[in-house]
Amino acid sequence: MPQARVLIDGPSELVFDYSFADDVPVVAGCRVRVPLRNRNATGTVLSVAASTDLGFALRPLTSLIDPQPLLTKELLELASWIAQYYGSSMESVIRSLLPEAVRSETNSAKSQKMACLLRIPSAEDILAIGKKAPRQQTILISLQSAPDQKMMIAEFGSGAHASVKALEKAGWLGVVDEEIRREPDADMQEEIIESFPLKLNDEQHAALAAVCKIIDHPEKPLLLLGVTGSGKTEVYLQAARYALSQQKTVLVLVPEISLTPQTVRRFKARFASLIDQVAVLHSHLSQGERFDEWHRIRTGKASIVIGARSAVFAPLPHLGLILVDEEHDNSYKQDTAPRYHGRDVAVLRAHIEKCAIVLGSATPSLESFHNTQQGKYQLCRLNNRADSHSMPLVRVLDMRLEKQKQKNAHAIFSDKLRQALELRIERNEQSILFLNRRGFARSLQCPACGHTCQCPHCAVALTYHRTEERLMCHICGYQSIVPRKCPECKDPAISLHGYGTQKVEDVLGMILPKAKFARIDADAMRKKNTLRDTLNAFKSKKLDILIGTQMIAKGLHFPNVTLVGILNADIGLHVPDFRAAERTFQLITQVAGRAGRGELEGEVIVQTCTPHAPAIQFARRHDFDGFSEQELEFRREFHFPPFGRCAVLTVRSTHERRAEFTLQTLHRRLSENPPPGLQIGEALPSPLTRSHGQFRFQITLRCPQARPLTKHVQAVLQKTSLPEDVIATFDMDAINFS
Repeated sequence: MPQARVLIDGPSELVFDYSFADDVPVVAGCRVRVPLRNRNATGTVLSVAASTDLGFALRPLTSLIDPQPLLTKELLELASWIAQYYGSSMESVIRSLLPEAVRSETNSAKSQKMACLLRIPSAEDILAIGKKAPRQQTILISLQSAPDQKMMIAEFGSGAHASVKALEKAGWLGVVDEEIRREPDADMQEEIIESFPLKLNDEQHAALAAVCKIIDHPEKPLLLLGVTGSGKTEVYLQAARYALSQQKTVLVLVPEISLTPQTVRRFKARFASLIDQVAVLHSHLSQGERFDEWHRIRTGKASIVIGARSAVFAPLPHLGLILVDEEHDNSYKQDTAPRYHGRDVAVLRAHIEKCAIVLGSATPSLESFHNTQQGKYQLCRLNNRADSHSMPLVRVLDMRLEKQKQKNAHAIFSDKLRQALELRIERNEQSILFLNRRGFARSLQCPACGHTCQCPHCAVALTYHRTEERLMCHICGYQSIVPRKCPECKDPAISLHGYGTQKVEDVLGMILPKAKFARIDADAMRKKNTLRDTLNAFKSKKLDILIGTQMIAKGLHFPNVTLVGILNADIGLHVPDFRAAERTFQLITQVAGRAGRGELEGEVIVQTCTPHAPAIQFARRHDFDGFSEQELEFRREFHFPPFGRCAVLTVRSTHERRAEFTLQTLHRRLSENPPPGLQIGEALPSPLTRSHGQFRFQITLRCPQARPLTKHVQAVLQKTSLPEDVIATFDMDAINFS
C-alpha cells in the first residue's frame, strides 16, 4: 500500500506516515483525517510515496476531507523554501498557506433558500389564485418580474414560508439551496463606474511593452522605478488586461490594508465586465468572507486577486503576473512566525510558477535597486509625471531657527506653513499634514524631579491621548488615568512633552478656526469603513486639510492637493537602525508625492531640526540616484544588506537574568565552528529592553549567505534546551531591530 507523509494540525511539529488504499486519490496538498493515538486528527499531506518495508505496519488514513488538493506542488515547494530560509516550522508555514477559515471544518459555504418559477402562470391563473390566496398571488407576480425568475424566500417577507410551500406543492415553483458569496465590500455605498484605458506617454509605453514581454516569456523580475504620479497604476492595469487576454491570472499585492479598497475600486472599474472575477484577501476579512474568497480563487472563479502581505499565498491557477506595489514598504515583512518578507516570497513564487513579476515604487528598497545593478533584475524607469507636470517644490525649514523666532520651544507650525495653509483655503485648494506619531503628547514628565510616566510592562513612556483622556502604551496597549500631580514628588506642575496628531488637530483648530479638517491614524480609524468615508469626503472636497500618520503617506491620489506639510521629519532619522536614513528618505519622498498631482503646482514644506541630513537633502531634490549611491557605499563598507544578510536572534523572558544568561549561552555556542564570513554581534539588551512584561536581549548576525546562517542558528537552537519561561526567536532578513 502507498504511504503519505502527513503534517498534523496544531502547535506541535508532528509529521507521521500513514498508509492508504490504491483506489483512494491521495496526493500532496490534500487535507485528510488520520488516527492519532486514541483520537482522530486532521492534517495536510506533504508527500506521497510508494510503499516501503519499514518492518512494521503503518496505520491507515481515516478519510479524505477534500478529494481535491488544496495546495499545489508549486505552493508546497514554496512552503518548503520558506521553512528552510527563514528557519520556521513547516506547521507555521502551512498555517499561512491554509488560513484557519479554510482548515477549520466548522466553516462552509453559505447557502440561501431560493424560490424559482417552474411554469409561467397565465393572467387567469394569477386572478384565480389571488381570489383565494392574495399572498401567493404577490409571490408569483414578484417571481415573474425577477431576474432569471428566481428570488430569495427571505425577500417575500416574514410569514411567507406557508405560501411558498403551497405554491411548491401546486407545482408553480421549486425551492433550491443556492450558494451565496459573502462579499467583503458588500456594504460599499459608492457605485463602481467603469473606466477605460488612458493614453500612455512614451515612458509608460516602454514600461508596458517590457511587462508584456515577460508575461509572454518570463525572465528576470522587473523593477518599475517611477516617480510619484508617473502613472505606474495605469501600467499595472493595462498589463493585467494583457495577462487576462492570455488566459492567465493576476496577483496584486499592496503593503497596507488601507490601500486595498482603493486598489480594488480601480481594478473593478477597469474590469467592470469581469467584476465578479476580482477577489480580495487580507486580515480584516471575516472567517466566512475569507472562506468564500479563498475557494473562489482556488476553483478559478476569480482571475484577479488583490490583497496585503498574506495574499502572496493565494491559490491562483495559471498564474501569469504578480504586481508588488510599493515594494519597499516594511509592511511586507511578517512580524510573527513564519517571519517571511512578502516581496521576496513573491519573487520566489514567480520563479517557481514561471510567471512575470513587477516590483513597483518611487523609492525602491536598496536591496531591489542593487539587484538591478547586479543584473539580477531588469530596471524600467518612469522619470516624469504622467500629466507632464513638474514635481512639487520642496522647502526645508530649520525648526531651531523657527523656535527662536517664535520664542516657543514647542512650536508645531512654522510661519511659512501656517501662511501656506491659509493661502490654500482661500484658493479652495487642499492640504495634507503628515506626522508619524499618534496621540496628543509623547510623554508626561515632571519638571521638578524628572519623573516620566512609564508603561509598567514595557520600557517606553506612556503617550497622552486627549480624546480618551488616558495615558496609553503604543506597544502593549496598557492604559492608565492621567495623574494630577507627579506620582514621585507630588509636584502639581507635571506637564506634557512632545506632540502627536491629536495635538496637531487641536492647534490647527485654533490657528485656522474656519478650516474643515479630519485626522487619519490608528486611533481615529478604529470603526469599520471610517477610513474609506474620510478619504471619500476629502476626495469630494468636503475637507480642506487631512492630518495623518503613514496611513496617508503613499498610494493616494487627490488632484486638488497642492500643499503637503511634513511635521517633525526627524522622528525616524535618529534611531539605532542602519535603515533609518533610507526610511526617512522614502517617507519624505512618498508624502511629498501627494502634492501637485493635478493641474495645479504642488508645494511641500518639510519642518526639521536637522536640515542638512543627507536623507532630507536628497529627498528635497527628488534625487533617488544620489541617495542610493551614497547609502550603498556606506552599506558596502560595513557589510550591511544588500552586501550580506542580516538576522536578529532575540531571547525574551519575564526573568531578566535568565533571559540574559540564555542569550550569552547561545552566543558562546554560535561562536563555535561558525560558517565562513559569519559576524556575530555582542549579546546585548534590545533597544526596546522590555515589552509586554518580558525582558528582551538580542544578537545581530551578519553573513554573506542566508542559508548557512539560518542552518547554523537552527542547529544551535535545536541542541540547546531553553528554560521553560524563555522564548528564542530568529528573524532572517530582519527589518525591525528594536
